[in-house]
This record gives sequence, structure tokens and C-alpha cells, in this order.
Amino acid sequence: MEKIKAPKKTVNNVFRKNFYEKTTWEANNVICGIDEVGRGCLAGPLVTAAVILPLYKHHNLLKDSKSLTQKELLQAHRWVTRHCKYSLGIVSNNEVDKFNIWQSTLIAMKKALLHLLAISDQKPSAILVDAMPLKLCHTAYSNIPVYHFTKGESKSTSIAAASIVAKVERDRIMGKLDAVFPGYQLRNHKGYGTKKHKNAVKKQKHTIIHRVSFLNKSFIDRDYDNQEQLTLC
Repeated sequence: MEKIKAPKKTVNNVFRKNFYEKTTWEANNVICGIDEVGRGCLAGPLVTAAVILPLYKHHNLLKDSKSLTQKELLQAHRWVTRHCKYSLGIVSNNEVDKFNIWQSTLIAMKKALLHLLAISDQKPSAILVDAMPLKLCHTAYSNIPVYHFTKGESKSTSIAAASIVAKVERDRIMGKLDAVFPGYQLRNHKGYGTKKHKNAVKKQKHTIIHRVSFLNKSFIDRDYDNQEQLTLC
């Protein structure tokens, strides 16, 4: 596989959207996008997704998952799961407490990627990651270049697709946990540090799905309302 050269940056330090996808598809190769959801949560798992889009195929709703309505999110998720190769990487709240959120994110991303590459009949010529400097040394795929950059969902449709899959799947998990741990309104805030969530923890104490390492710091920081939590990772 021929390695892709990183794009030249424009005056405002932003490169063209889907530069990597278009360059790769022109060479009849595929590319993989990776993103995460749930880094800033007080409770629940961290969920990542890796997605390989079909050649020259995309959907107009493949954009930052935080900018989509619930109806649009589910519509985009259906398209990705029907037309793309994808896989999930999940780490529990206990793993987040053990390894810290930075390392846990890298672990989850690597899980998603390695599983996807194992089941896919096409190997990507490059891997795109939102912000995180994922390393593939000591794996069978160390020759595949990895590019990471901030605001990846707005710069790469592949990363956007991964963010959508991770978001929908994590929301489903939190909806199921809401039934197991009533009184915390997990279905509504998805485990983020909203005022209602923090008040529930103060009243009922934390559960086995809470990230203990996050709680002390979180109760010092300001509360997030339901709208603000949607803008968090």
C-alpha cells in the first residue's frame, strides 16, 4: 500500500474535508476512521468505533454526531451499519479508574480497530483518529500510517461515521443501565455530570458503574446542563 502524504495546510491552518478519503479512493483503496464517545462522563463505559466507508460512498448526515438531532443520528447510524464495515471498542468504568481516561481511550480505540481489521476483507491504506495519537507498534498493522487531528468529525466523513456509531451504541447501553440503576436518570443525561446526576449521586451515593476517579474532581467543577453535556466528548 502506498502511504498517503499528509495534506498541505491552508492559510487558516485547516485542510480540505475528506482529503484522505478522496486521495485514498482515487487509488482504489479504503480508509478507516476512529472516534470515541463518553470521555467526560461520570458513569458508564467509554465507547469507541472504527468504520471503513465503501469506495466513493457517503451520506449527507455523516457529520459530527453532536450536531445531529436524535432522528438524524439514528438515520445516519442505520446507513453506516448497513453499508460500512465497523466495529466497537468498549472499556468499563473500572478500566477508566485503573488506567486513566487517556490510556483507556487509546485501549478502546485499539480494540475497535484490531477487531475491524481482523474481520474486514479490505485493509485500509491509512487510519484517521480524532485527536488521539494512536500507535500500532507491536501489532500486525504497524505499517499502516495513522493520522490524528482535532475536530476530526468535521474534517473526515470516516471519523464522523465512527462518532455516530459510538454515540448511538453508548446511548443504548446507558438506556439499559437506566433500568438497572433507577433514580440517576441515566437515559436522559447518558452519565454526564449534569446537576441532576450529581444530586442523585449525593443523595443515593455512587453505583458500581460510576467512575470513582472522576467523582471528587467533578463535584468541585461546575455543573453541566442537558444542552451543554451534548458538546462534551
